[in-house]
Order: sequence, then C-alpha cells, then structure tokens
Amino acid sequence: MTRLAPQLATSLALLLTTAPLWAETIQASSRITAVTIYPQGAEVTREVTFTAAAGAHDLVITDLPLETEPTLLRLASTDTDLGAFALRTDRLPPSDLPETEATKAAKAAVKEARAALSAAEASLAQVNAKVEAQNARIALLSGLKLDAAGQSAESLTAISDMVAAKVLEARQAAITAQTDLPAATEAVTKAQEALTKADEAEAALSQGAEDRAALTVAVTAKGGEGHVTVKHFVSEAAWRPVYDLRLDRKAGTVELDRGLLVTQYGGEDWTGVDLTLSTAQPGQQAQASQLWPELRQVVDPAAQAKVRGVYASEDAMAEPLMAAAPAVEARSMVAGVAFQGDTVTYHYPVPVDLADGIEDLRLGLDSQTLPATVLALAVPRYDQTAFLQAEITNAGAELLLPGTAFLYRDGMLTGQAELASLAPGDKAKLGFGAIPGLKLTRDMPQTMTGDRGVFTSSTERQEKAVLTIENLTDEAWKVRLMDQVPYSEQEDLKVSYEAEPAASEENPEGQRGLLAWDFDLGPKAVQDIALTTTLSWPEGKELQ
Repeated sequence: MTRLAPQLATSLALLLTTAPLWAETIQASSRITAVTIYPQGAEVTREVTFTAAAGAHDLVITDLPLETEPTLLRLASTDTDLGAFALRTDRLPPSDLPETEATKAAKAAVKEARAALSAAEASLAQVNAKVEAQNARIALLSGLKLDAAGQSAESLTAISDMVAAKVLEARQAAITAQTDLPAATEAVTKAQEALTKADEAEAALSQGAEDRAALTVAVTAKGGEGHVTVKHFVSEAAWRPVYDLRLDRKAGTVELDRGLLVTQYGGEDWTGVDLTLSTAQPGQQAQASQLWPELRQVVDPAAQAKVRGVYASEDAMAEPLMAAAPAVEARSMVAGVAFQGDTVTYHYPVPVDLADGIEDLRLGLDSQTLPATVLALAVPRYDQTAFLQAEITNAGAELLLPGTAFLYRDGMLTGQAELASLAPGDKAKLGFGAIPGLKLTRDMPQTMTGDRGVFTSSTERQEKAVLTIENLTDEAWKVRLMDQVPYSEQEDLKVSYEAEPAASEENPEGQRGLLAWDFDLGPKAVQDIALTTTLSWPEGKELQ
C-alpha cells in the first residue's frame, strides 16, 4: 500500500478538520409579535428562535399561513447570516415540532369529555336495562297459566296472590327505575355538549395546521441560539373608524367616542400582538398619473367623405374581424385614498387578540368633547316635523378620519351617518332625529278660480304658499326654516319672489334658489311665512 508523504497527510488532516459539516435541516416555529393593518391588507411580523451549531444550515419555518404573499416576504437577523429563501406550499416537510401546553390541555380536555360521555351513556343504559328487566318479569308473570285440576281452592288463591304480589313488585321496581331516566338522559346531553365544546376548542388551536406554507432559509449560524425576524403581507385584513356621537343640547356639545373596527381572514389567529393601524394603502397607486401628448388636426370634410366612400367596402369586410379583436383603451388608475393628507397611524396601547375569521372587532380609541351649534331644521315642503341638527367643530389637533357615526340624543340611538374627514377646525352638520313637537305645514290657499295657490296665464305663472311651523313643546327653539324658489339662466324667463317676513339668507352655501329663515320660536308659538313666486316669459314661449 502506498503511504502518504508526511506533508500531504498533514495538509489532508487540516483540510478535513476545517471543512464545514454537511448542511443540517432545522425546523422551527414562529411567534407573531406585531401586526400593522392597513385599510386593505396587513403586514405581519414573526419572530423565529432556533438552536444550531456553527456553520451553514437549511432553516425551515413550518407555520406560515397559506395566504402569505411570497413577493412581499422580508427577513432580518442580528446574529445570523441569511441567504436565499423561498416559500413552499406543497411537498412540505413533516412537522415534528413539540405540542404547545395549550394544545396538550385541549387534547386532555377532549379525552376527559369523551370518558364522561361514555360513563353517562353507560349509566343511561343501566337504567334502561332495569326498566326492561322489570317489564320482562311482568310479562312473564302475566302470561302464566295455572292448571286448576287437582288444585285446592286455597292453593290456587295462594298462587294467585303470589303472582299478583310479584307483578306489583316488578311494576314498582320499573317505576322506580324510570324515575332515574330524566337525570341519566340529561347527563348524556350535557356530556355531549361538553365534548362538542372541547372538540371546538382543540380545533381552534389547531386551525390552519393543514393549510400552511413553509419558509426555507439558507442560514449561516455562529453557534448556539439564533433569531430571525420575518415580515410578510396578507391581503384579507382591514380596518375602519367608527364613532359614537352623543349630543348634549343644553351644553351645546357632542361627546365623540372614537373606535376602530378590525377584520382579518389571514388564515391564523393573532394572539397577544402589538397592533398598529395605518391609513397608508400599499396596494394602491403610489405616484402621479402619466400625461401623454395629445395630437389634434383639422381635415377637409369633403376629402374625408371621399376617403370613407373608397374604403367603405373594405371597412365592412374588416368589421367582423375588428369586432372579434379585444378593444384597447387608455387606462387611468385612481388611488382609493380615504382622505387627502399625510399617513396617520394608531398604535393600540395593549396586546390584542384577533382570531382568524373575525368580523368588525371593535377596539376603543379615545373620547373627546366637540363644540356644537344646535338648531331645529325645518323643511315644510317635504317634512311634517322639524329635525334636530348639530353643527360640530373638530376642536382638536388631530384629523378625524371618515367613518360610520352612530348618533345618540338623550341616551337613545336616533340614526347613523357617514362622517367625512374633519381636519382641525373643520365643521360638519349631522342630524339627530325628528322633533315631534315642532309641526310643519306648507299650505297653498284656495284661489277665486278653484286652483290651490297657482295663477297661470300664457305668459305668467304665480304660486302662493304659506309656510307654518308650530311649537307644541314647553321650550324655546332656535329654528332654521328652508324652502326654495325656481331660478333661471335665460334672459327671457324672469323669476321673482316676495316673502313676508323676508328671508334671512338667499342661496345658502351657493345653492341657487334656496331660501332660509332664522328665528327663535317660543313655547306654544306659531310662525307663518307667506311666499309668492312669479315666473314671466314672452308671448309665444312655453314654460318648461
């Protein structure tokens, strides 16, 4: 046998001692520590801890949800060098991770519930067996036939008495056994319910165990315990603001309770997570739209007509082919932004549990008191009562995001509205329900010709109406009564009106033709407003 030279043997030994060992596959589970939820979608942060010898390894993180978006996976570590990684949804390695204490407890509870159900069913079976045995005994005794031949009267009487006594004894035993049936049946029912709950609890802990994905990562460990942070995105999550607004009319304020409604279908439960809610929309348009040069030209209509005539037959032949081809249109992306302004984030102060499949979990945010101007808004043209309206002002330093507002007056829910975004100092008008004690009418008095409030000729139309609000309550109200008159943008059509008393405001908020009267209405008081509208036009024209 050829012997190695001493120098070659030394080099080979050194090489073998310094070469890395074959890469080991390490399985590890992750723990969700933080979640940032956007108006659509969420970023999930997971922490992975593993133990490995120094050198290169394949780390397999076995418990990612199947809905994980692979293109948005991001990894980081402060003590481990990370290489290539990939998300796998098929041919997953068998999971040999130890059961959690919660899973062990749930399985033990299921086992105990099954044993309790078996015991209850056995007890019920014993009661039924006792009843059946006594009924069989009664049937046997009742079916006995005595041979009277050779028997004395005393003997027959004794036998009959014995049979009757035994039948009575059996019936009493059967009745006694039957009294145990309700309790035994109820015990079985309760045991079945307990088993169902235990099964559901175990299923909740093991949800998603089959529908999972595995993240494989090439790592180079330094030896000992290593840590990897995984961030990934799930699309089936959302949040939106919700408000409770409680009006205090006497104080002139609205108490605003702000909350957050959270929904998630991410494929796994989020337990004890650090929760942040952001108004950013990472899935929406991120930059301004592109403008393209627009070329315009003028043509000779006669020449165009000639060209169309020459190619008419060719166009007709090409039409079926063109119809079959898909149309190509300019596409314009519009950002679905809830409001204009910088991103707003809300960090929930305590850990939160968000189960998979939860719908509109409400989380409290804060409360604040907003100044409000309160009045009775009356529109007699359409309504029979006035409505309570409060104009609120965002007196805080923070933007109020758009969301659903539930409106309360005197402790009672009166309706809901969609609250628009309110920047600091902005105002919003909200209705807080009808005021039955403020009655409205809009009467058109009878005319000499029998028409109600309308005079019409070939060049003029005049309408007379009386607007009335009656206060049936024992308190004074600040009232804003509104009506409308036509308006014209034609020189030939003249529109004029007369009002007694005169309107406080014309065209409020730029709405043409609207009129508003502002006044105080005392207890049991009535306010009438006479409104006459005249439209006139030249002879030969018609009013539309």
